[in-house]
Amino acid sequence: MSKIAIFDYGAGNIFSLKNSFEQAGATIEVITSFDKPNNYSGLLLPGVGNFDPAIKSITKFSKTQFQDFVNNTTPVLGICLGMEMFFDKSEEGIENGLGVIDGEVIILPPSMKVPHMGWNDLEIKKPGKILQGVENGSWVYFVHSYRVKPTSNEVITAESNYGIRVPAVVEHNNFFGTQFHPEKSGPVGKIMIQNFLDECKK
Repeated sequence: MSKIAIFDYGAGNIFSLKNSFEQAGATIEVITSFDKPNNYSGLLLPGVGNFDPAIKSITKFSKTQFQDFVNNTTPVLGICLGMEMFFDKSEEGIENGLGVIDGEVIILPPSMKVPHMGWNDLEIKKPGKILQGVENGSWVYFVHSYRVKPTSNEVITAESNYGIRVPAVVEHNNFFGTQFHPEKSGPVGKIMIQNFLDECKK
């Protein structure tokens, strides 16, 4: 059984995420700092909150503390905002991101209703570890106002197209990110959650 940490930014309810992973057989603990030993097989950065306060809550001691905690070996799943924090900066705030993936986060264009909310299909661009068993064209649930813009498209494993092309899944080393919410995406989301837990067991 995997023991997974959820980092709580203090910004909202993370019950549905916790519940989804517990239903998949994981043991979940909620943490609020990275100053204790990492006894976990995986880390979740949930999609709740705003960029600057969330980044500050992670780096309130130092960004090095987060990096030491993860240590390039612990699988990290960032959901929505959690994924956006992987990047260097965001138009939502002025704080530096975690910088584990080169690129930035930009607001959705004014031609779209913001926030964008709803089900959209995935276009799988390349094989990905958390996309194992997910069929091209599968539908997932989005709630977001921003999108990531990686420096290199090599990190993008799936996109979604609803007037503009939005990176939907990114993978880079031990970092995995979804712009959508797997915990709200039905059977397809459950496949991805299980795939992430499988990575945590390696």
